[in-house]
Amino acid sequence: MTKNTMRAISQDTLGEPDVLHEIEVERPGPGAGQILVAVHAAGVNPTDWQHRRHGFFLGEPPFTLGWDVSGVVEAVGLGVSLFQPGDEVFGMLPYPYGVGAYAEYVTGPVRAFVPKPARLGHVEAGALSLAALTAWQALVDTARVQPGQRVLVLGAAGGVGHLAVQIAKARGAYVIGTASTAKSDFVRGLGADEVIDYRTTDVVKEAHDIDLVLDLVGGDDRLRSLETLRPGGILVSTLPADFGEVTERATELGVRAAAVFVEHDQAGMAGIAALAESGRLRPHVFATYPLAEAAKAHAEGETGRATGKLVLTVRP
Repeated sequence: MTKNTMRAISQDTLGEPDVLHEIEVERPGPGAGQILVAVHAAGVNPTDWQHRRHGFFLGEPPFTLGWDVSGVVEAVGLGVSLFQPGDEVFGMLPYPYGVGAYAEYVTGPVRAFVPKPARLGHVEAGALSLAALTAWQALVDTARVQPGQRVLVLGAAGGVGHLAVQIAKARGAYVIGTASTAKSDFVRGLGADEVIDYRTTDVVKEAHDIDLVLDLVGGDDRLRSLETLRPGGILVSTLPADFGEVTERATELGVRAAAVFVEHDQAGMAGIAALAESGRLRPHVFATYPLAEAAKAHAEGETGRATGKLVLTVRP
């Protein structure tokens, strides 16, 4: 391999994790308003394996997956003044079309990135962006969570959920999370005030007077959780598909419902970085895999056993 090429993970067909394989491709260069980042770590998210299986927004392969990046600026494009080579940065490539983090280098718009918190290593920073931005845009931008509000997080032990618990607590909320018994101590350790085992307890009967439901699971739980809201409360879902019934039911109950679609957002990333630097937000990394073992990371993620995040390590 020469200095003008790089390793990346690609796929030629849609399918199971074994369609992912390592290739050698030309190293990109930054265009106007872009930076070239030497990737140290790339987060793995459920949307990654959904796109691997179904293509969705990316269409038919070949393509390189991944949106979460933590690394070091290698070069800057025309008009870039915010960073210079050598700066440590992290961010989310524009979702969904700016994909490509499973590689040794990646280019992206300068405002998709912020300085990496010194408190975090690249692996932790690489785990944060997409999941934390999803939680931030739901809780802070959409619901405008306030101190003292009661927040119910459906799926509190997952990649987005465990960060949402911390963000809501940092904003002064009283947080109730749903999780299995095996993961309840983990969720309490994040700061949750209460944990409900959704497998043994009817969440709707247990949770009450909720100001904000953050739905990360969908299905019947999403629709029924509207009944936990007090008048004027809001449900925010990160799963916008088939949302019409939820909206109709919310109107009947005198509450609100909204669905979010994560966007790259420098202001949100700055807020996330500040919380991480202060120690109030920290991703839980369940496991790491070298870049060449991206297929193994996907296989692990699809089991549903992971608590927190999976990360690909690209450089030591």
